[in-house]
Amino acid sequence: MKIRDWLKVGIKVKRWLAFGVFGILLIAFGFTELVTHRVYDLYYKIFYIFLNITGVFVLYISVTEVMKSIIALVNKGYIKVSLDSRKIESLIYEKRLLVKGPKIVVIGGGTGLSTMLRGLKYYTSNITAIVTVGDDGGGSGVLREDLGMLPPGDIRNCILALADTEPIMEDLLQYRFKDGRLKDQSFGNLFLAAMAGISDNFEEAVQKMSSVLAVTGKVIPVTLDNMQLIAKFQNGNVVEGESQIPEEAIKQNSRIEELRINPEDAKPLKEALEAIREADAIVMGPGSLYTSITPNLLVKDIAKEVRKSDAIKIYISNIMTQPGETTDFKVSDHLKVLIKYGGKNIVDYAIVNTGEITEELKEKYKQENSKLVKVDEEEINSLGIKIVGEDLVKVQKGYIKHDPDKLAEVLVDTIMEKKLLFDKKKIIEYMYLSQRIKERVRGEKGDSSF
Repeated sequence: MKIRDWLKVGIKVKRWLAFGVFGILLIAFGFTELVTHRVYDLYYKIFYIFLNITGVFVLYISVTEVMKSIIALVNKGYIKVSLDSRKIESLIYEKRLLVKGPKIVVIGGGTGLSTMLRGLKYYTSNITAIVTVGDDGGGSGVLREDLGMLPPGDIRNCILALADTEPIMEDLLQYRFKDGRLKDQSFGNLFLAAMAGISDNFEEAVQKMSSVLAVTGKVIPVTLDNMQLIAKFQNGNVVEGESQIPEEAIKQNSRIEELRINPEDAKPLKEALEAIREADAIVMGPGSLYTSITPNLLVKDIAKEVRKSDAIKIYISNIMTQPGETTDFKVSDHLKVLIKYGGKNIVDYAIVNTGEITEELKEKYKQENSKLVKVDEEEINSLGIKIVGEDLVKVQKGYIKHDPDKLAEVLVDTIMEKKLLFDKKKIIEYMYLSQRIKERVRGEKGDSSF
């Protein structure tokens, strides 16, 4: 199609759009006069009613003509529209089955949690992420201090992980300013801060942002209280502040002996407790053991509801040890911390990494006093916890992370295998769907079509 032809169509569409705006103005003017000036006699009322009717007619003509122009371009082949009925049918089928997927509650924070959510959303839409609000460092810490709001960083990452957005939108919300007073501040944090400004509370702001970004499932702050983390080290020193705890542990060369929160009676959100009660599976991790996962268990009634739940309870162990928090920790050491703060029946299964890494990466992490978390099977079994092992390593930009697709696959398979959530017919149907999803995710990462 020649440029002048495109211009002709563009001018035509522009004119009809302007005509539509004129119709909207007629409707707005007529309706406003009818509502605000009720003392007009019958003839005036008829006139303004006529304006409304005329406006609706003008708007109808405008929309119709714009659609005709677009359809004409499609019919001539100038605009390509692919409507594969089989793909549409498969997509509808997938969405319908995802609604029937297992109800999974994930508890934690940090990048580990958001990494897992990116893969998990392909298997079920019944996800509730309960996220810690103890962060006081970086951009979140600045907003927390300046605006008196809860830290938005971890919640922002979880919302983006579950969102159905274009890559450019995610890049925008993850963008960090490089200069000026906003240096190192995330645009997504500012977006959530603005939402908090027009909302009654932080929870409502989170839900509004989730709605705008078409989030699969729910993201919930564990509490609306201004929660601070306090750690006592083995040397007797006490440090307050999530960002300070691992740094001081390294500096003082002393392990964390005890963790608590202030206020100690921080109240959980009602929605968080309800989600735990209704869950088919409760997942803790991956993430920082002391500063992302455990703080949630210290919020009043969270650990109690997890223990009482009939859901399958799963801990996803980190792949690498974390300096200052879990230096030289084995998987059983992680589990013992969760049992200490959450109670004996807080975990049923531990999903652990059995994959290896290159010698080059081992040396790189060794320089940072970090290494692969050892899977000590005998000690784990002695705690009454079963092991699910899999190669979960993914190397991204020189750093070791969990493979989100593989992790989600293992997690869903574990839930389906260990806990029968549906009747036999629904199990077969859902497992058939999950197999198709696995094939699609492996073959066309990021493409939502079959």
